Amino acid sequence: MALWFPDWPIHAAELDGDPAVITKNGAVWVANGAARARGIRRGMRLRHAQALDPGLRSVAHDPDRDARYFESIACGLDDVVSTIEVIRPGLLVVDMRAAAKFYGGEDTAAEKILDAAARSGVDCLVGIADEVTTAFLAARAGAIVPPGGSAQFLSSQPLGQLVAEEALHCDAEVVQKFADLGVHTLGELAALPSTAVTTRFGTAGERCHAIARAAPGKKVSSAIDAPDLSVTMVPDEPITRVDAAAFAARHLAARLHTALSAAGLTCARLLVTAVFGGGKEVQRAWRTREDLTEEATADRVRWQLDGWLTSRGPADAVDGEGIVEFALTPLECHVPESTGLWSTGSAQQKKARQVAMRLQSTLGTDRVLTPVESGGRGPTERVRLVPFGEDALPPRPVEGPWAGRIPAPYPASHHPASRVQIVTSEGALVALDAEAQLTGEPFALAWGKRRFVVTAWAGPWAVDGRWWASTSPGQHARMQVVGRQVHTDDEYAWLVLWREGRWSVEAEYG
Repeated sequence: MALWFPDWPIHAAELDGDPAVITKNGAVWVANGAARARGIRRGMRLRHAQALDPGLRSVAHDPDRDARYFESIACGLDDVVSTIEVIRPGLLVVDMRAAAKFYGGEDTAAEKILDAAARSGVDCLVGIADEVTTAFLAARAGAIVPPGGSAQFLSSQPLGQLVAEEALHCDAEVVQKFADLGVHTLGELAALPSTAVTTRFGTAGERCHAIARAAPGKKVSSAIDAPDLSVTMVPDEPITRVDAAAFAARHLAARLHTALSAAGLTCARLLVTAVFGGGKEVQRAWRTREDLTEEATADRVRWQLDGWLTSRGPADAVDGEGIVEFALTPLECHVPESTGLWSTGSAQQKKARQVAMRLQSTLGTDRVLTPVESGGRGPTERVRLVPFGEDALPPRPVEGPWAGRIPAPYPASHHPASRVQIVTSEGALVALDAEAQLTGEPFALAWGKRRFVVTAWAGPWAVDGRWWASTSPGQHARMQVVGRQVHTDDEYAWLVLWREGRWSVEAEYG
């Protein structure tokens, strides 16, 4: 049985009601029902969505937040069934055979599980099928597939369902190629010869084909008896803070994957166990279709510890009843698949991480940096460099009320400030007045010896931060400008900055 909580990131961010979206990389990641009613869809650029609804609320995608709030639902289900496996925040599976045996029948077990899920007040859809992947798709359709009926159920499912559910880990480009070849349903995909699909599309195509034909779960049936590879950590002080939990998660994940690598195995199902100061022990199993990487393991452990710490409340932290011991136990191990000709790049990514860690050991952890998103108004303020592998919180909240922040999409590259002039059709210089308004309508832009005709512009967005400080640069604002170069007709887009009484190019759009 699969339990799917639609639009879970929306619920975790408490964005029910008025039109709202969760964004990722400048595009809509999840839209609530009110937003979908306005024509807003997943994958749509945020600027387009805001044009459809100027009052649209948007919040950045935060997997930590999603996992933290989902733990309360998983805990509620723990009270009625012991065989819960979290696939991702918003989706979990239950072994119906064990639940039915305990309650004396599937109907009674299903009723108990649904009642427990309903206590959260969040809509939940249930799917039951012989295979885990088929159960995912059945949950999205709210269907109960009878034993042996998976192939018939899947035959009418749209091909796009393979990428609609991220837990299936299907390659979007491969699915699009199937569609380009005239395959529109999973039944049509399953009818294709398996060998031909694998030969043409590699392991990514084979994965899609296996799901479409309801093949038994490869990861479940091929699990091997592995030695005890569990790793345990006893911190010097009880863990009561999320940042300490993140550090511990990363450390223990590295130890686990070192042990797995030495044994020549990978892990697809992981049990996280924590013991609190009061003696209470809690556990949660995580399952993934893809083998867990060290980074993915650290993420899931961090999410889980965060959820447990958050659910216990501040009073427990004051009493020192934090996590005094926690362990990671691989429940399902496999010999890793060969890379093949259709490698997704995981091997290269692993090698890059190893090189970065080797450089850190030589140069110091603070000398190898990686960019992370931060709060701010301009493009340079919204990026902060942190030591590689460190999951540091941004110094300024990303979702803060940044008055004067430029809207998405953001510039593709930063540009060293270069002075430009913007003029009206009469040749008068366009400046910023005391009310942070333009003194004229932009008509042309001059950048050195190059001349551009302004074809579009937006703004200005005034920035009044720290006006009381002696080091404040005074009045400044940003504006987006699109121009067509004279003689060549090439179009360019810039983010220009008004500062100290003049315009300069701050960044360019790709």
